[in-house]
This record gives sequence, C-alpha cells and structure tokens, in this order.
Amino acid sequence: MAAVTRLEADPSLLSAGGTVSNARASPGRRIRLAIELALLFIAAPLAMDRLVHGEKIPIFVALLPVLVVAIVLLAVDPTFHIRRELKRGFGWVTLLSILAVFAVGGGAATYWIVNNHPSWFLEFPTNRPDTYKRIMILYPLFSVAAQELLYRSFYFHRFGPLFGDQRWLGVLLNGLLFGFAHIVMESTFAILATAAGGLLLAVRYAMTRSYWAVFIEHTIWGWLVFTIGLGRFFFTGVANP
Repeated sequence: MAAVTRLEADPSLLSAGGTVSNARASPGRRIRLAIELALLFIAAPLAMDRLVHGEKIPIFVALLPVLVVAIVLLAVDPTFHIRRELKRGFGWVTLLSILAVFAVGGGAATYWIVNNHPSWFLEFPTNRPDTYKRIMILYPLFSVAAQELLYRSFYFHRFGPLFGDQRWLGVLLNGLLFGFAHIVMESTFAILATAAGGLLLAVRYAMTRSYWAVFIEHTIWGWLVFTIGLGRFFFTGVANP
C-alpha cells in the first residue's frame, strides 16, 4: 500500500484550476457520457439486483462486467495513468481528518447500537468468528478496491466533463449513485447509509485525488459496520433483524 505522503502538486477536483477530465465537454460528448453514466451506474445496478436475487449469482461476480468495462475504458484513455493514480499519496492532515471523522461518526454509530439494539452489538464476530475474520481480510481486497476504482477513480476521471465548473454536482451525484448501487441489499437503511458514506468518500477523493485515502477510509468504515452489528444490512450471511 502506498505510504502516507504529501499530496503531489496537482489541483483537486474541487479547485479553481480543475483538471483535464473536468474541462467542459462538447454538447455531443456530454450526451454520450450521460448515457454511459446511466447505463453503468443506474441500469447495471438494476441488472445486478436481478442477477443476485433472481439468478442467485454472487454480488462480486455480478459486478465484474461493469468493473471490466470501466477498466477497459480507463486503459484506452490516454489521459489516465493507473501508476500515477496509485502513486498519489496524501498528507498527515488528510489522515487526521479521516480518523477524526471516523472517531466521531463511528463513535455515534456504536453508541446508537449499544443503546438501541444491544443484541446486535458484536453479533457477527461473536456468533460467526471464522466468517468475520475472512470478511475483515477479504473485504478490502475484493470489495473496497473494486468499488473505489469504479466509483471514485473511474467516475471522476470519466465523467468530470459532464459537470464542468459545477464540480459539487458531480460529487453529490457520486454519493447518490453509490447509495443506489446498494439496492441489491434490499434495505432502505443500506441505501441511505451508503449514500451518506459515498458522499463522504466523494468529497474526500475530490479534495485529495488520492485513491489510497478513500481506500483506507472506506475500509475502516466497512470494518466498523461488520463489527458493531450493522453488517446484517450489508451481508446476507448475517441474520436479518
């Protein structure tokens, strides 16, 4: 994993300078990009929901076609360089911000669980310790890594031209689309919670342009969710409420 480093001299997606991918696209290209975005981030999650619940296909397998399309589009894009994306670190201020937000938000979530649903607290690690350990190890590698590549690196690079100077709109839409992707969980709570989490990660990526910053932030929140009792809304192997 990339070390925590000072951010490269490169404007953030929310800065006045902008980036190549944030330049205003021509009307024709904006229409094409809007259609592409709708197919990948609206139609694809609907299809995934059908495959997972109708055909009983594992979620990650259902996600693979979308991920492959995103990787191919990035691979043929001469303005995107995966090495540069993965080399970009982040500063200590960003790390402290990640930890501070996690401490406040995670502490509040834990307090709510303990006081309102004490039977949920630590149910996953207590009742299914082996599965819990596998989730803690595999979740960052196979879920977080793919989601952040698709919803942050790919989304902002590919669809930045749709929003031009209104970068905040792209950030807001990213959070909403991330929540919508979780319709496969068939839980209103999961959709709303991931929309809020997606907005946090979208802002983080827009400000830092660091894949590793959002990877780490996404990972620790996921670990918390599966630990304190909210995993029941995000993992079908945990008993439903």
